[in-house]
Amino acid sequence: MSDIQDKITQEIESARATCDTSGNDSGECAAAWDAVEELQAEASHQRQTKPTKSSFETYCEDNPDADECRIYED
Repeated sequence: MSDIQDKITQEIESARATCDTSGNDSGECAAAWDAVEELQAEASHQRQTKPTKSSFETYCEDNPDADECRIYED
């Protein structure tokens, strides 16, 4: 995860430099900030991993016949 954060930092610095040389209204500046946004979106997606199982879920996987793990269907 720190690898993508390093890339984001590098892209931000690059975008700032591009905007300083090309101007804030240039296409190059917009493209540079789009690259930053893409990396930030990817970092966000990587953080949205499935939560780990609770200890109760793990227990029920290991002991499916336990009374507290029974599932009753209507």
